[in-house]
Amino acid sequence: MANGEITKVIEYDKIEVVSTWNIQVRKATKIMEEQADGSLTELSRGFHRHVLVPFNSVKADDSWTHTATDISGEAAQVQAIANAAWTDDVKNAYKAMREAQEI
Repeated sequence: MANGEITKVIEYDKIEVVSTWNIQVRKATKIMEEQADGSLTELSRGFHRHVLVPFNSVKADDSWTHTATDISGEAAQVQAIANAAWTDDVKNAYKAMREAQEI
């Protein structure tokens, strides 16, 4: 980077497993400016949050369909946490919880 150059930096600064299967992800987008001494100064920061669950569960005609959540577009660290947290027992518990809900 050159002095005064502006750069966008993406950082996943919070990845939390909540209630056994919910994975809350916070992505920070930082706008940085390089100073004359080579240090970076943060000009702005914005956040995007989203929650992942193991399945998209839909009930139709008294039958449930559970489609696995596609995490291939998530950051590597988010994928690693999802793969570790979503064990077969957790996935089965999630399905059971969804099927027990009134629609």
